[in-house]
Amino acid sequence: MARSKTKSFQTETKQLLKLMIHSLYSNKEIFIRELVSNASDAIDKLRFKSVEDKSIAKYTKDLKIDVQVLKSESKIIISDNGIGMNEDEIVSNIGTIARSGTASFLENITGDKKKDSNLIGQFGVGFYSVFMVADKVQVISKSVFEDSDSAIMWESSGEEKYKLSEVSKETNGTDIIIYLNDENSEFAEEGRVRFLLEKYSQYINFPLNLIGEDSEPKRINDADALWLKSKRSIKDDEYKEFYKFITFDQDDPLLWAHNKVEGKNEYTNLLYIPSKPPFDLWNRESPRGVKLYIQRVFIMDDASNFLPLYLRFVRGIIDTNDLPLNVSREILQEHHLVDTIKKAVTKRMLDSLKALKKDSFDKYKEFWNEYGLVLKEGPAEDRENKDLIASLLLFASTYANSKGSDQGLDDYLERMSDDQDKIYYCVADTYEAAANSPHIEGLKSKGIEVLLLTDRIDEWVMAGLMEYQGKELVNVAKEDISDEDETKKVSEVDQDILAKIKKHLDDKVSDVIISKRLTDSASCIVLPKHEPGAQLRKILEASGQTLGSSNPIFEINMKHKLVKKLKDMKGKQFNSFVDFLYDYAVIAEGGSPQDPSKYLRQLDKYLS
Repeated sequence: MARSKTKSFQTETKQLLKLMIHSLYSNKEIFIRELVSNASDAIDKLRFKSVEDKSIAKYTKDLKIDVQVLKSESKIIISDNGIGMNEDEIVSNIGTIARSGTASFLENITGDKKKDSNLIGQFGVGFYSVFMVADKVQVISKSVFEDSDSAIMWESSGEEKYKLSEVSKETNGTDIIIYLNDENSEFAEEGRVRFLLEKYSQYINFPLNLIGEDSEPKRINDADALWLKSKRSIKDDEYKEFYKFITFDQDDPLLWAHNKVEGKNEYTNLLYIPSKPPFDLWNRESPRGVKLYIQRVFIMDDASNFLPLYLRFVRGIIDTNDLPLNVSREILQEHHLVDTIKKAVTKRMLDSLKALKKDSFDKYKEFWNEYGLVLKEGPAEDRENKDLIASLLLFASTYANSKGSDQGLDDYLERMSDDQDKIYYCVADTYEAAANSPHIEGLKSKGIEVLLLTDRIDEWVMAGLMEYQGKELVNVAKEDISDEDETKKVSEVDQDILAKIKKHLDDKVSDVIISKRLTDSASCIVLPKHEPGAQLRKILEASGQTLGSSNPIFEINMKHKLVKKLKDMKGKQFNSFVDFLYDYAVIAEGGSPQDPSKYLRQLDKYLS
């Protein structure tokens, strides 16, 4: 091509350029990421082609990307020694964007800048982000298949036309010369460019050099992408040091999971569980998630779409080849691959925790003490992994007779008798209240184990699980917990006492019955089977639900010495003593009598 040519952009390309120049991108700085990534792709393409064509294998030595910052000229030059382009390829790849889906992109334009900017990553038009910061851009490229020094220069100011010229270039590859506009002169600062290269391109596969006014190249990406190495080649200390590097945590991680998936979808994950939770663990709106890389190029911190909320404490990296480079948070919400990765890495983290529980229970207890309450959110949020999460839960138990939560549901099942078909649990505000609850007296007397639950969400968790390994989970504070089928005959005297108690407590209880569960206590309050308990009621009411008043069942132990006194009482004395027994049961539940002073006067009276 002896002389220069001036050509017009496609109509769609003109529209795209206009959008770019008016800051369609929400973040101008990513133009450097886009262009460095393109340079890396050009070198990758050269290596790939050299396998097929041995004649160009000699050009695969000393592959690199140089970014030169010329502050005095307000200019940036990004150079690679990759495969390069001839005239037809430049026109095809840049002049018309024939392969970038520009028309489809424009069809999806809504007029909302923020939404429209998120479309860019879907259609691969990232090169044009450079026109947000540049008055003029020159692309000088020489194909590796060109034997002479002849190269092609593409030049545009982002208007309707572009110019093609023949120039000289000694080496193959592409130089992109960016003439920054006055508004974006900050990008001519060497320190600013260094920060952006370290942020986005620290782990690309080829040497990345920054060249300042002193003309001395400074290597940017000397750190290894540890997650892309073979697990066998990485020592534990390397995993720990990398964790500290990416999280700025001074402590070693509790555990990590490192996997590479190949096939239909390709991605690598290196995920960590910190030894200590972040200070904002309980703020569900706080930034969370992992670092997302695409082909070694950093995309974003806090990519929350790859893990469920109950694993919000997990830190680390996910790197995939199958997402668009300029992916946005909105695109992540809709992309099918994200859901695939999320399911896989969630299962992998849960399996890692299960292995830790099996192989190092003391270390797992450290995890549980820090994150157990968060993990309990899992069964309700992740029905697919409900049973796996349930197997990781720990509770206090009447078996262990200790305050600590160190018993799992599988431990309970192993100790069950063959004829037991239910898993029993007791919910209370404190361990002592649960361990001494009247509701578990009958079960304890029969040697049946009861799980003791004291976290405020425990009843909600168990109500969500409903069963485990085919065994129903039963709240001992609710009706029908007995496994006795026979109905004991009630004497006429006892029936009369029950009727009189029910008549007096008519507005407080739905029924009065002789208890099968009490052995040491005089009375207790039992909830209907499908009515929420005190803990769950508080959670539901806090979420804005309106619940009606509770009408519990009042159970009495006819063998108890206090209850036997009722047989000799009548009238006001009888009613007053029934009130005392009812308040007695309320206090045992962790509640307060309606009239505490009256209860204390009655207590003094009956003790004297």
